Amino acid sequence: MPSTVVVGGFFGDEGKGKIISYLAQRDNPTIVVRGGAGPNAGHTIEDGDKKYKVRMLPSGFLNKKARLMIGPGVVVNPDVLHKEISEFDVSKRTFVDYNAGIIEKSHTDADSGGRLKEKIGSTGSGTGPANADRAMRTLKMAKEIDSLKQYMADVPGEVNAALERDENVLVEGTQGTFLSLFHGSYPFVTSKDVTASGICADIGLGPKNVDDVMVVFKSYVTRVGEGLLEGEISMEETASRGWAEVGTVTGRQRRAAEFNFNMAKRAVMLNSATQIGLTKLDVLFSECAHKQSFDDLSDNAKAFITKIEDVLNVPVTLIGTGPGVDDIIDLR
Repeated sequence: MPSTVVVGGFFGDEGKGKIISYLAQRDNPTIVVRGGAGPNAGHTIEDGDKKYKVRMLPSGFLNKKARLMIGPGVVVNPDVLHKEISEFDVSKRTFVDYNAGIIEKSHTDADSGGRLKEKIGSTGSGTGPANADRAMRTLKMAKEIDSLKQYMADVPGEVNAALERDENVLVEGTQGTFLSLFHGSYPFVTSKDVTASGICADIGLGPKNVDDVMVVFKSYVTRVGEGLLEGEISMEETASRGWAEVGTVTGRQRRAAEFNFNMAKRAVMLNSATQIGLTKLDVLFSECAHKQSFDDLSDNAKAFITKIEDVLNVPVTLIGTGPGVDDIIDLR
């Protein structure tokens, strides 16, 4: 039962899309399945000269054979989903669980002003209000939406059947550990749990059927929106270090801080991490750009990775050295 769950270790924006896209092509899973909150999470993937931004589909869509699934715990905006299905030409291999929730205009309206937007820094995607309606048992389900009929599937059934056949399943999380409704810096969090346990619940994967949990950390910490960011540096300093970034969904400037070992250690604990994916090493150490061998890294970069492994007691198995899918060192 080879299943791998990939989740973010900080506040989202860790580069999960790149890691998941690489794993989807390298490990050739038959299913890539997405849990998490909804279209408030965006993943960016670069493949050659093409850049893809996805908010609803799993990031593993570049594997042309993989079935792409959205679990029942996710809330779906049909307009966003249809746009991505069309853009990436994946209509024949996209599946949405019957019981996925549906985001309607009332949800995006509620999410685009007032306390959620102004205090919490919500993305305006409607995800939070939709999840609130789900808790109140008033939310529409995907099975009620005519335009989604052709994509309906029993996602937990499909995922577990694939594992029984000893097929690879790649499970994609969204956001990051410290945006979890339960484990994050409340109230500046997303509308549900997004640790590995929550993501598995979203897709109907029981704990005994998980083989590996990869927590993805960026080589520094960034955060979009409001809430505590320990050790935050100024925007000017962020720019001078080459760390200036914007969020995939919001386009807002990301706040930044140096790698936080205490947070990373807690993320490892909360997610039962068995592996670490480390991204943007090339931003921290420019001499490491596009390297594909650990031996080719600089001594400073090697020392940084060794310190992460020593402090967290978990192996760093994937190291991102550039934006491209193949800019990676695979130590598995």
